[in-house]
Amino acid sequence: MAILQSFPPLLGDGHGRYRVLIVGNSGKGWGRQVLDLTTDDPMLHELSLPTTGIALARILNVPYISMDSIMWQPGWVHTPPEQFQARLRQAMDQEPDRGWVADGDYESRSASLAFHDSTDIVWLDPPLALYLPRLIWRTFLRLLGLREPCSPGCPERVSEAFFSKDSIIWWCISHHWSSREKYRRKMEELGLGIGTNVNGRKMRRLGGWGQHLRNWLTDVEDMVRSHR
Repeated sequence: MAILQSFPPLLGDGHGRYRVLIVGNSGKGWGRQVLDLTTDDPMLHELSLPTTGIALARILNVPYISMDSIMWQPGWVHTPPEQFQARLRQAMDQEPDRGWVADGDYESRSASLAFHDSTDIVWLDPPLALYLPRLIWRTFLRLLGLREPCSPGCPERVSEAFFSKDSIIWWCISHHWSSREKYRRKMEELGLGIGTNVNGRKMRRLGGWGQHLRNWLTDVEDMVRSHR
């Protein structure tokens, strides 16, 4: 934390443009830790919550890129790697004078270009006990049609959501620790103030139970407001 306090909440490219990549285990950026809304109704609260990526894109007034939407074609069909890379490149280049916020990784699908082109990498690392219940709740909402699917034409099904080896819930549980280890190594290379790649230090970790993330989003809002 002390190291991060010596840096602005986002680095940008030095010319007011921010290309931000948000990474972490599946489901890490969805939930009440993102924004505090005015409604006291918990159901309405959950229905209206944005992901961290969407919230950040709104603050920065830049396009939001969901890699899930690029990855999954209707019927849960994988997008081929070459097509995935082309669509991601197109999305990243749509407004070069403004920047973007991208959410996801998919390095095996050539999404490493987002790592390379980003000015900032934000690793969301909340405890599994925080985001797993919210992921399960989000799955229920999608099953009921109360939230949009992760990609158009890819509805959740009870059998796949809870009783399949490909279940996103099982994925989060089984990949939680390996995902953390993967991004811990990335931090060793690219972490602000600590990375071994001195010229590539642009990655920060936001962990804890939500206050760190809320404070950071507030700092980003204050930064944007001060630059107007």
